[in-house]
Amino acid sequence: MNDARPARPHHKLTDDGRRMREVLTYSRRGSRFTPRQAEGWAAHQADWVIPDEAVDRPDFDLLSWWPDRDAPLVVEVGSGVGEATAVLAAQRPDVNVLALEVWTPGIADGLWRVAEAGADNVRFCGVDAVWSLEHLLGPGSISELWTFFPDPWHKKKHRKRRLVTGPNAAMIASRLAPGAHWRLATDWADYAQQMIEVLDAEPLLTGGRVERWADRPVTRFERKGLEKDREITDLTYTRT
Repeated sequence: MNDARPARPHHKLTDDGRRMREVLTYSRRGSRFTPRQAEGWAAHQADWVIPDEAVDRPDFDLLSWWPDRDAPLVVEVGSGVGEATAVLAAQRPDVNVLALEVWTPGIADGLWRVAEAGADNVRFCGVDAVWSLEHLLGPGSISELWTFFPDPWHKKKHRKRRLVTGPNAAMIASRLAPGAHWRLATDWADYAQQMIEVLDAEPLLTGGRVERWADRPVTRFERKGLEKDREITDLTYTRT
């Protein structure tokens, strides 16, 4: 029996050795740091960033990245530059927060933000969120999930790359503990409708549109949407 963990995205190869084309929920962006990002990375990367290659080790243990802490796990999918991460994690020192973000400068921004907020309960990981949720986290292991302003992939031909699809929702719902909340926000009306249709159809979840979550800080993504007169939609679904 082969118990090896499947290859991470960008590591999958065809039989003749070529990199396999994959439908992913993100695109790679530049990796150059600003001076403040470089400062945050240098100061905190060793302690608060899970290296990509660490997840490939057979003995990888996610919870070991919060040594001597037995705490509920909160996961943020797409932490961006850490604006929401820092505020929400600082308000919840009794939980472990895993921030999944593939853009390295965004992680570097998040490092100085969480440090400034005193939120030393956050760990960042730059591995694809869908892959990480499926292969690094067990069923019922997440106490709360945050997905704020995910990439809308607004062109019709790209919508298959959206995070909230039926297959992804089914897998993610299985990772939530009974009673755990999945909190989402978007400023794209058609994506909000897609989220509602997909999540309403998932038998492990109940919920829908809610008032804006008061704890969620206004981030630059939300400000951009408001400046363009787009309606902000907040959703909360609960694992049954």
